[in-house]
Amino acid sequence: MRSTIILTSIVLAVTCHATELLDRNLAYMSPFVGFNEFSHDTRAIQAHHIRHAKRQMIDSTGLSDEHYPTFYGGDFSNSPFVWGGGVNFTHSVASGDPFDTSVLLWTRAVPLQDDTGSLPDQSVPVCVSWKIFDNSQLSGRPINSGEAFTSYDVDFTVKVEATKLKADTHYWYQFSDCSHPTTVSPVGATRTISNPNTPAHLVNGGKPLTLAVFSCSQFQNGWFNAYGVAAHNTSADIFVHLGDYIYEQPGNGARIGRVTLGRELATLADYRQRLNQYRTDTSLVAAHQAAPWITVWVCLGDGKITIHLLTSTSIADNAWKAGTADSNDTAVGCKFSPSGACFTDRKLAGVRAYHEWMPIRQVAVDDKLRIWRNFQIGKLLASIRDIASHGYQGLNLTVSFSGLDYARYSLDPDSALVINSLADFQNRSLMGAAQEQWFYHTLSQSKSRGAVWRVVGQQIVFTQLNESGFDVDAWDGYRANRARVLGHLYDNKISNTLILSGDSHANWVSDLARPNDTTTYVTLFVNSSSTSSGSTHSRFYNYNGPPSYDPVSGRGAIGVEFAGTAVTSGSPFGSAAASPTLADTRSQLYVSVNADLQWSEGYYRGFFTLKLDPNNAFASYYAMRNTSTANLDSFISANFTVKAGANKLTRPVAGGQVLAGALKSGIQTAGGSE
Repeated sequence: MRSTIILTSIVLAVTCHATELLDRNLAYMSPFVGFNEFSHDTRAIQAHHIRHAKRQMIDSTGLSDEHYPTFYGGDFSNSPFVWGGGVNFTHSVASGDPFDTSVLLWTRAVPLQDDTGSLPDQSVPVCVSWKIFDNSQLSGRPINSGEAFTSYDVDFTVKVEATKLKADTHYWYQFSDCSHPTTVSPVGATRTISNPNTPAHLVNGGKPLTLAVFSCSQFQNGWFNAYGVAAHNTSADIFVHLGDYIYEQPGNGARIGRVTLGRELATLADYRQRLNQYRTDTSLVAAHQAAPWITVWVCLGDGKITIHLLTSTSIADNAWKAGTADSNDTAVGCKFSPSGACFTDRKLAGVRAYHEWMPIRQVAVDDKLRIWRNFQIGKLLASIRDIASHGYQGLNLTVSFSGLDYARYSLDPDSALVINSLADFQNRSLMGAAQEQWFYHTLSQSKSRGAVWRVVGQQIVFTQLNESGFDVDAWDGYRANRARVLGHLYDNKISNTLILSGDSHANWVSDLARPNDTTTYVTLFVNSSSTSSGSTHSRFYNYNGPPSYDPVSGRGAIGVEFAGTAVTSGSPFGSAAASPTLADTRSQLYVSVNADLQWSEGYYRGFFTLKLDPNNAFASYYAMRNTSTANLDSFISANFTVKAGANKLTRPVAGGQVLAGALKSGIQTAGGSE
């Protein structure tokens, strides 16, 4: 063990220059560029390092920090000492937000107690090194490597950016303890994406590119087997999460051994504890090790007018732009909050923990926590915002993957009945005026560049969906905004749009078209105190024209929506989800009364994959047979094809046969029944 005696000359030499090690850990920098008030007093932390030199600390002068800053932001002076008592990589590894020359790598390195039972002082950093290789054996020289500090201040998380990588290449990486190099993390697999100029047929080595798409994983409701199936039983290249990575509510999952720790989330400690617990699920661990992740920022949650503000950190129930159901930044204050926390406090705590625990890039605070992250995967897949900003020409095939950002901009915590009365107001926007205009502009840019596919990753069901009433948590609560989106696609003849949706806890596959609301639908009003099942509702949507869509042939469609069920969260079918047979009966009703809806399934938990090539898009829906134990027992319940240029599901839809749920026209076999 190197001497821990503080030599004045060493201290003076070290404290005279800025910290590289702390600055390389992304988790230390604020997610809000230029807002240092959200950061720690890093000079005070550095001074604390010097004052509290103790056992199991070693001189740090030989180390070099290379992290990519995200959360805490600031000018650190180099800590003269680091923890030398060993670490435990408690949550394996993860990667995310891949670019063509870089990717983010993540781990958590918690210091071990020494032989006297002591831990480092809260501000004493732990040093972690990392290496990334082009082979799974980690042999030869690493492609890139570095060291980074972490500490109590960021929950001992480490987030670094591996740079100078080759485009469209698979990599393997590992972390280790700087002071004990034989202590290593598990090996993680990741990849970069193609350079934006790569021809579509050469993306992913000429093979189809596959996305695995998830939403809504509630710890107490089941084991996260869907993640494990995707990691072990599919060839998914990138994992996409569309919302509710964690839930803010506590829950008694004693029946299946999944009781959540803590209370309803409010403080930084609460959010950290919940993320810590979720990330112990074996299937989720495997999924993060297997491939890079891209997560959409915001998701409307389950329940009437419930909104979870973060895809990966659900902030609170009934959240809107000025508060939540029980913690508003208003004159009423926070007296209804069990924690006493106001909404802004909860929001910033959730954002901080999210950035610590997830391999996600930095965002900007000056636009309501905007997180419009962009990913161009050659000429096969590019984000919509990148289409607007880069303007690459001559695309053979481009898929625009856009993580739209909802909810914070406009939703008020009114009753569902009131929201329904406002849904047709022309100035009501789910996306916010700025993002809505950006969206239309980039869609048009996509077409002008010759893009074939546009994939929009977002959170809530887009297609009009009559479930014995219209769900104002979804786009049905923003009908004028939806009309503008569809109008832009139709008026500008922008074809091949694929919308990916989550949140609803059920599977829905629809042709994307204007609602045929000259037809009268039987409906239940949303107000729970008025449930007149015999009432009718005509012209729910203000489209002034004849029926534009033929559900038999698909004529009149402008694209397709693939909406996926939850990883574990409960089915919205209620008592009808007690068995596959009952759920399928309910699905049959839904496909019969919703013109655009071609397949519905509400019993099984799971996920879907989207495989893209220059000529076709293939969607496969995976159903978990059992989420009450950890297992990989699953089956494919349905397969769908969309041909480039068709703007609709290929007929017969799903080949005319599914193993669960109900097709508008087709056969449901017993292959998936229990």
